[in-house]
Amino acid sequence: MTLTAGQTQQLTVVREAPPNGYYLSSEPGGREVLLHYSEIVGHRPKAGDTVEVFVYHDSEDRIAATMRQPLIQLGEMKRLKVADIHARLGCFLEIGLGRQLLLPISELPELREYRPMPGDEVFVTLAHDRAGRLVAKLAGEQELAPLVFAAPDTWRNQTVEGWVTKTLQIGSFVLIDGGVVGFGAYGFIPADERIKPLRLGERVQARVTFIREDGRVNLSTAPLKQVGRIEDAERILAFLKERPRGAMPYSDETPADIIKQRFGISKSAFKRALGKLMRERLITQDGSWTYLAGQDQEQAGEGPSPSPASD
Repeated sequence: MTLTAGQTQQLTVVREAPPNGYYLSSEPGGREVLLHYSEIVGHRPKAGDTVEVFVYHDSEDRIAATMRQPLIQLGEMKRLKVADIHARLGCFLEIGLGRQLLLPISELPELREYRPMPGDEVFVTLAHDRAGRLVAKLAGEQELAPLVFAAPDTWRNQTVEGWVTKTLQIGSFVLIDGGVVGFGAYGFIPADERIKPLRLGERVQARVTFIREDGRVNLSTAPLKQVGRIEDAERILAFLKERPRGAMPYSDETPADIIKQRFGISKSAFKRALGKLMRERLITQDGSWTYLAGQDQEQAGEGPSPSPASD
């Protein structure tokens, strides 16, 4: 039996080597690996004993052994927590051994705003890099698909929770919690249904908007339109009340990208909220400007619409 990093193996204690620990081997005369005293769980072994250890690489990339059980082994897929990040190397994941596992930057989204932060949790497999060292690989559809179940029809318009498994400019893929039903179900949040960029490994809560024939679902992190319209209207009204003379250079004519940048909502949501406020006679519009009702527009002082940066 060869010593393979990433696996739990039954090895024989060859000899003790104070002050370091014990040297182990899989066969007489075979390659030896050090079990440091600090890596022993329970009673110390003696020469000739068989011990169960996990083989890994220590901080100096030397093959080593530990009696501690890791959170993941070679070939397995698990969800691991991000412990730290490195701008050039990638993310370091907690695996329960006192040292962390690298998820290389090549496995992460190109856009930094989509990359994990400490505390996020990612689905990964354990593998070897070209030098034989242990690294994490991001679990994709090939690893996840055989484990998921088809979402039931009763999920429509229900709020669900899950973990972002992949995130792109077009949208984010989510593995929805399975609970007692099973491993989980697949979901997709289109970009225009995200209220903010979503990170890989981020925990999200979303509403099921559509259940596909294949059992996957479309999701939205935005509230239902009738609820969102009330919240958006209240936000816009509060914004106007804080503005000089109750006027703002935003209206139905304002470009969608400026609306998104200023208020964090789509232009259609913005127009719905304005419509609600006008029906309630709380605001008025004149060209590209919007005013609190009763505001003297001449005193408010119209002018060219400033950019969001200058407003």
